[in-house]
Amino acid sequence: MREPMNEASIGVVVIGRNEGERLRACLASVASVAGRIYVDSGSTDGSTALARTLGFNVVDLDTKQPFTAARARNAGMAALLHDHPQLDFIQTVDGDCVIDSEWLAVASADMAVDARRAVVFGRRRERRPEANAYHAACDDEWNVPLGEVKSCGGDALLRVTAIREVGGYDDSLIAGEEPEMCLRLRERGWRIWSNGEEMTLHDVAITLMKQWWHRSRRTGYAFAELVDLHKSNADPSWRRLLRSSLGWTAINTLALTGILVAIFEDGTAIKAAALVPAIISAIQLLRMANSKRHSMGWIRSGQWSALMMIAKLAQTAGWLRYKQQSNTGARSALIEYKT
Repeated sequence: MREPMNEASIGVVVIGRNEGERLRACLASVASVAGRIYVDSGSTDGSTALARTLGFNVVDLDTKQPFTAARARNAGMAALLHDHPQLDFIQTVDGDCVIDSEWLAVASADMAVDARRAVVFGRRRERRPEANAYHAACDDEWNVPLGEVKSCGGDALLRVTAIREVGGYDDSLIAGEEPEMCLRLRERGWRIWSNGEEMTLHDVAITLMKQWWHRSRRTGYAFAELVDLHKSNADPSWRRLLRSSLGWTAINTLALTGILVAIFEDGTAIKAAALVPAIISAIQLLRMANSKRHSMGWIRSGQWSALMMIAKLAQTAGWLRYKQQSNTGARSALIEYKT
């Protein structure tokens, strides 16, 4: 049975960079929490002034060091615990999200059920999933399995004891910091819990294919880095994602080449052989679309299927970027997708 904890034991860390009115809505949703910190990563839209006006303590990250979400969350948690050392739990939330009014009570109750739960998170929903195919795809992405899982996202309730034990997030990661920290937590016997309850409304604000491409490329870069970082201890799902991306990139490249060959070659056997990769790709697109047709409808599921295949190409581009930079010793800047 759920028994919510004392709200005085929970603090909130909001991170953001040029989120504008999205940030205003986010801060307003947690304004009643006594322990609250806003961490800004070099915004130029007045975000820090807005946060101070709304009564938030603000941490301005040093612009001389590379910005990462991991660095922002670590800085926010350190500042929050300095001001409120009694806190047992910290809710992290991205500045483009709004927290549900019931969430903290629900999440703290789920924490009380099991003392080894390091992380509890719920359903993040896209604010306008009907706006376009990109928003619908992201809303589907947030719909994760219930119960004990391997990882959380950026919005989650964290147990302070557990986070201190593993040293928080890895500041150096430009993305993928949540699954990386969750891996270290699980290695120490902590649990990650998904309860499916309403948690946050998110605004991905994607309207262009180039934004989708950059977002997916960032994913490929992140998982390539995580596999390289943890090597044999890396989560198998990270390797599967990369193998899938590389495999489908190869098939789709052969498909495009095969279509050109079929157009210009005269031999029937050559045409048939050349079109095999295109047929495989088409079957996969239809199979993926069919898996979502009941929840999305045929049009949206078809768009989703195409976006997933494009994401494979972008993830491969991210993997290649990571490999290139790791070979030269270069450090990647943030891969941002919002306009």
